Amino acid sequence: MDAVTYKTMDEAVRGLKERGFAANFELLKNAFRDVGTGNTFQPDQLTIVEHHRFEGASDPDDLSIIYAIEAKDGTRGALTDGYGAYANPDLSAFLKKVPMKENL
Repeated sequence: MDAVTYKTMDEAVRGLKERGFAANFELLKNAFRDVGTGNTFQPDQLTIVEHHRFEGASDPDDLSIIYAIEAKDGTRGALTDGYGAYANPDLSAFLKKVPMKENL
């Protein structure tokens, strides 16, 4: 699969959704939950298949990262986080446990 690049966070969210990363993940204490189905996933059940970082000089909302995540059961979704001082420390700690498999 060829690497995909996006110019803005909005473009990335739309593009990933169009490519099947449609589940809405949220972080619980020690798991991700698919808001739509209620299914929960541990880090070893997930893979980060790609991520995109945005450093928008004129838009603070673009100081963020979007992760395209796939669960072992085939559920695919995207999740956003800030980075640096803006990162969610709980989310960052969880994502460090999730394997990354991408060709970027």
